[in-house]
Amino acid sequence: MEAAAHNAAQFIRARAGGVASLTWEVKSPADFVSEVDTGAERIIRELLEEGRHHVTLDPGGATLQWEVRVVGEEFSPGASTTSTERGVTYVVDPLDGTTNFLHGYPWYAVSIGALVDGVLSAGLVLNVATGETFTALRGGGAFRDEEPIRVSQNAEPSRALIGTGFPFKNVSRLDEYQRQFAAVTKQTAGIRRAGAAALDLCDVACGRFDAFWELNLAPWDVAAGILIVREAGGIVTDLEGRDAPVAFGPIVAGSAAMHPWLLAQLRATQ
Repeated sequence: MEAAAHNAAQFIRARAGGVASLTWEVKSPADFVSEVDTGAERIIRELLEEGRHHVTLDPGGATLQWEVRVVGEEFSPGASTTSTERGVTYVVDPLDGTTNFLHGYPWYAVSIGALVDGVLSAGLVLNVATGETFTALRGGGAFRDEEPIRVSQNAEPSRALIGTGFPFKNVSRLDEYQRQFAAVTKQTAGIRRAGAAALDLCDVACGRFDAFWELNLAPWDVAAGILIVREAGGIVTDLEGRDAPVAFGPIVAGSAAMHPWLLAQLRATQ
């Protein structure tokens, strides 16, 4: 995963100076893709799929054969993950924050999550613009550039900085979001919207944000970030308070103190 992310990041950086010449394709209103997105995903897929049918040895000496599957935003946009899948499923966003990248706004990332037999087990988010790298292994903690990280210890909403994401693809939920935005902004120190959900979740994990929410996210937006937040001591759920799956839908993330507060504010607006 690290090798795949760094190779893709190198490819993206090499094309950042030529953004003006790129062709933008419209997947849906305000949702763009370029040859940089597809090229980066191709690089990631090729490296990850080298492990397909790879035979290795477990500590007991038995041979294991892993089936490898890659679910990515550009080449399998309708794919999903389930808890019954066997083998390794990589969930890939080759360029989270495409609109940022296309405008030269330096906040975009490569995100890769891995499920082993349906269980979220590893996550990596590489900030292409800064080089900052977040990683986590299930049960092994979360790290930023190999240093351990923890969620914020702040328990006071009036001092909290909250991350969010606007419903720019599906504006049918805009009224709902505006009610949520008003409720949260009146009681906190501020709200930020940077435009890359994978990095937003990492900002929760390292304590920059006290909490984060967004209404419409895809599996590749959240796969790595969910695990990174949880391994940093945080909570990630849907709007009903259930553990968030690697799936399409809303996300609410935060520390043990701030997550229930934010969830309560969001639910009170419904």
